[in-house]
Amino acid sequence: MPVGPISGRNNVRGMTADWTATQSDVPNIVGSGDIVIAERLDRTQAGGEAVDLPCTGVFEMENGKIRVWRDYFDIATFTKAIL
Repeated sequence: MPVGPISGRNNVRGMTADWTATQSDVPNIVGSGDIVIAERLDRTQAGGEAVDLPCTGVFEMENGKIRVWRDYFDIATFTKAIL
């Protein structure tokens, strides 16, 4: 993962504070039992810059809700777009 684990809503909101909009395109999604893997293209506005960030999300579900969410992406793609 490109950064250390971030836990809790407030910490996630802090990480994405300068994001003004995000649209996720999901070209592929697969699930088995309580595990769901989604290939995404997150199209984000961050600090006034457009960032298209390919990523993969791995979700562990419990009772129809996300219990654990892990995202994998290349941090250089994101930082190059906003710097």
